[in-house]
Amino acid sequence: MRTAQEYFDEYALSHQNKTNIAIHYLCVPLIFFSVIGLLMSIPTTFLENLFGLYNPLLENWAIVIGALLSIFYMRLGFWYFAQMLFVILLCVVLNFWLSNLTNLQNASLSIFIIAWLGQFYGHRVEGVKPSFLKDLQFLLIGPLWVIQKIGAKN
Repeated sequence: MRTAQEYFDEYALSHQNKTNIAIHYLCVPLIFFSVIGLLMSIPTTFLENLFGLYNPLLENWAIVIGALLSIFYMRLGFWYFAQMLFVILLCVVLNFWLSNLTNLQNASLSIFIIAWLGQFYGHRVEGVKPSFLKDLQFLLIGPLWVIQKIGAKN
């Protein structure tokens, strides 16, 4: 497995244009947030039927998938894991809040589509294909890359 820095360096190759980077600062977190919302929209009875027992930790797919994603981030390093765990938990809380205001599935799907359109526009401006087309792991690196880029500016 590559190091976090190796991932960041390769990801940065297709993210040089200032417009594309700005779009990524907005759209990558929105995509991550919307995926958590879509996972939370899956009926909990599916998990209860799958595992046979009710377990509050398995109440929604966002928790299950978030735990699995955490393994990937832990392999990159503890602080990357801690940062992304915070982001995952923040997305869960904000999606619970959003679900009280509107239909979470529809809102998440709308955000997901609009944010991906933004991403593809950014890569069109950049003139380079998105990194995830080469390696799907870059879908997990994108949010962490944005955190690192924003953190480096402060």
